[in-house]
Amino acid sequence: MTDRLPQTDRTRHRRLADQGSLDRADLDAILDAGFVCHLGVVIEGRPVVFPTVYGRHGRELYFHGSVASRSLAGGTPVCVTVTHVDGLVLARSVFEHGVNYRSAMIHGVPRKVTDPDEKLAGLRRLTEHATPGQWSYARQPSRKELAATTLLALPLDEASVKIRTGGPDDGDGPDAELAVWAGTLPLTSTWGTPVPDPALPPDIPLPDHIARREGPAQG
Repeated sequence: MTDRLPQTDRTRHRRLADQGSLDRADLDAILDAGFVCHLGVVIEGRPVVFPTVYGRHGRELYFHGSVASRSLAGGTPVCVTVTHVDGLVLARSVFEHGVNYRSAMIHGVPRKVTDPDEKLAGLRRLTEHATPGQWSYARQPSRKELAATTLLALPLDEASVKIRTGGPDDGDGPDAELAVWAGTLPLTSTWGTPVPDPALPPDIPLPDHIARREGPAQG
């Protein structure tokens, strides 16, 4: 049985409803394919959006909150978005142009992670989400560094998911007679060849878990 996302007034698909998904597996896949989100919050009556890294653990999203920690005290609602662009949809008319994409919009009230063990586990989740294997390879945070880090956890209880795939929608209309090329221009992301820090001693080899990242990026 499919695990369905609940519909609320904020997550109901009103525009382009055919691109909406209520499948929680689609939400998880979108979040797992990235590691940067945009955190939207109202500060002193003005909307502000912060880019920050995140990591998913079950039905919670951990993310760095230092940039917005003062504004998130006392149960402040936020909106977190993650978007992947998969290509341009080039139609015969400009009006029908579009984008193939996968996106998630999450609403809720984040909590500040104060338990030292959970904070350490959450920071590990962030690190491993972006670069699997790095947490065990590099030096882990000191007690002082942990105290200086703000980590927030947002429940994945209220989310809107939209996905657009395929080509232009004007192939069976009047514009199909135009002598204009139409189709999709795919967009892919790749990890490049690792570049060592100039201060790195020459006898330190590239670890396997980083070497394996070279090539097509996840998602």
